[in-house]
Amino acid sequence: TAGAVPAKPHRTLYDCENGTSLPGTKVRDEGDKPTSDASVNRAYAGLGATFELLLSAYGRSSIDGKGLPLIGSVHYGREYNNAFFDGEQMVFGDGDGEIFLDFTYAIDVIAHELAHGLTQYTANLRYEGQSGALNESVSDVFGSLVKQFSLGQSAEQADWLIGAGLLAPRVSGDALRSMKAPGTAYDDDVLGKDPQPASMEDYVETEEDNGGVHINSGIPNRAFYLLATALGGNAWERAGQIWFDVLTGGELTATADFEEFARLTVAAAGARFGERGEKEAVLKAWSEVGVRTAE
Repeated sequence: TAGAVPAKPHRTLYDCENGTSLPGTKVRDEGDKPTSDASVNRAYAGLGATFELLLSAYGRSSIDGKGLPLIGSVHYGREYNNAFFDGEQMVFGDGDGEIFLDFTYAIDVIAHELAHGLTQYTANLRYEGQSGALNESVSDVFGSLVKQFSLGQSAEQADWLIGAGLLAPRVSGDALRSMKAPGTAYDDDVLGKDPQPASMEDYVETEEDNGGVHINSGIPNRAFYLLATALGGNAWERAGQIWFDVLTGGELTATADFEEFARLTVAAAGARFGERGEKEAVLKAWSEVGVRTAE
C-alpha cells in the first residue's frame, strides 16, 4: 500500500578501515550474507535487533517511526575507544585492547547509541544537566531492553549491566554501567571507580561531562530497574511501554528534569494501565531513588 511504513529494516554497513572519514567502504547491505568480518556481522545484527524491538513491542518503524534506513560504520579510527550516533548513522571503534574491546561486542551499546536517534526524533532531550542525564538513561533503558528482548530474558533473568564484555581482561570491572546497582560496574587503577549515584542523595554536581550526563543517569536507570523488577515478566512490555509513551507522547520538554520525567511516567502508567498496580509501582520506584513525583 502506498505510504505504508516499512516493517523490515534497511541496514547498510561500512568499513572505515581505521580511517575517520564516514561512512567508509560499503561492505554489507540489507539481506546480504554475513561477511568474514565479525564486527560487521555483530553491528548488522544489533541494528536489526533494535529495529525488531521498536516494531514488535511499540509498533514503531525504525527510530524515526517512518522506516529510517540504519547505517553503521565499523573500524572507525585507530584503537578508538567509543561508539556513537552522529545524528545520521552509527559509528563503532575497535577499542584499544587495553581498556576497551571492540564496541560491536555489546548489543546493548549498539542499541544505546541508536536510541539517541530515537530521542533525537522524539523528545530531543537537551544534552546537559538532568535532561542530558535523562537522554543517557533513556539510551541505557532501550539498550538494555534490546539485549533482554534478543536473549528472551525476563526482568528477573537480566543482568541489568550496560556494556558487559566491553572491558578488556586486565580491567577490574564487569561493565560500563549497572542499572541495578549504579556505582558498582567497575573499580580499576586506570579507569577509576564507577562514579554513578544510585539515588538523589548522592547526586553529583559537576561541570564536567555536560553536567554529569553519564554520571547522574544512574538515578533514573535504577528507577527503571526497580519498576521493571517490581512488575516482573518482560521489562519491554509494561515498564518499557511506559517509558516509550513518555518519550514519544509529546509532553516531555527538551529541558526536562528528573521530576518532570517522573511525573509523566506516573501519568503514562495511569493512562495506559488505569489505576492498577503499574502506577503504584512507578510511584514507588521514583520514591526509592529520591525523585519527587508530586506537583
